[in-house]
Amino acid sequence: MSEEKKPKRAAGAKALAAKMTPEERASRAKKGAAARWGLKATHKGNFLEALGVDVDCYVLNDIEKTAVISQRGMASALQLGGGGGTALPRFIEGKTASKALGAEISKKVASPLIFKGDIPGVNAPPIGDVHGYDVGLLIDICKALVLANAKGEMLKSQANIVAQANVILAASAKAGIQGLVYALAGYDRTKEEVIEAYKLYVREEAREYEKEFSPNLYEQWYRLYGIAQYERGRPWEFRYLTIDHIYRPLANSHGKVFDLAKLNKAENGEKGEKIHQFLSEIGVKALRTQVGMILGIATVSDTREQYEKYITEKVYGQKELKFD
Repeated sequence: MSEEKKPKRAAGAKALAAKMTPEERASRAKKGAAARWGLKATHKGNFLEALGVDVDCYVLNDIEKTAVISQRGMASALQLGGGGGTALPRFIEGKTASKALGAEISKKVASPLIFKGDIPGVNAPPIGDVHGYDVGLLIDICKALVLANAKGEMLKSQANIVAQANVILAASAKAGIQGLVYALAGYDRTKEEVIEAYKLYVREEAREYEKEFSPNLYEQWYRLYGIAQYERGRPWEFRYLTIDHIYRPLANSHGKVFDLAKLNKAENGEKGEKIHQFLSEIGVKALRTQVGMILGIATVSDTREQYEKYITEKVYGQKELKFD
């Protein structure tokens, strides 16, 4: 790097830091320290062969095995012209894009993950530090751009970017893109790792009984499904609504948390105990979040059809899904 470019980059970094809150600066410093002391890529791949765009992707060595796209790759994926690694931050700083994406996404772009990109055992020129983002951010950006375009808020000159955002959304949903990175990077997540990850949500012994389901949610289900209220107990239909709308999508686990909790109950529980009694404190927090989200969806829905459409799209991330 030339001596002329170094002061410019330093000045840009200072200007960016000046706009951040103390918490954001601390978070950025923490990420930089993680890169220096141990955040590394264990696997690397590229979207070129599968999707036709030259985008590097990585799996990191943190506990979450974070799936990452490089900063330069994010710009390439969105077809942002020129600028290499700085193309995405410059695009976000534009008035139109900034308004479309909002403050939360802009903050995430301003605070990339920094990690060592050299893969152990791979004979290749040293890469050094890589700036990148959790792959979910690409989906968030694409959704925001498409929504803004539908409202007529994007410029005509940005039509190719919006078109590319549509392509990305059509090619991969947020729940699936992590698997795409794992596959392209040659990373095989073992059965044991998956089980250990979901054990974060399930504890070894049953929890003491707590009332985790809001009566308001049941009232909304009665209304939307036209179910008669029993004098004692609840309708059998609620069992399936609870499984399909609460437990199966819990923590984006596609039913794994539910299956582990059932197994835990079968091994350690007694008849009459509830599934949620076999969730860890982490799992209970996820459950409460899920119940709150479903209650919100139910409250704003006028019909069963509208409610299930929201569940299909917002909870499962699919265009079509049939419920019993």
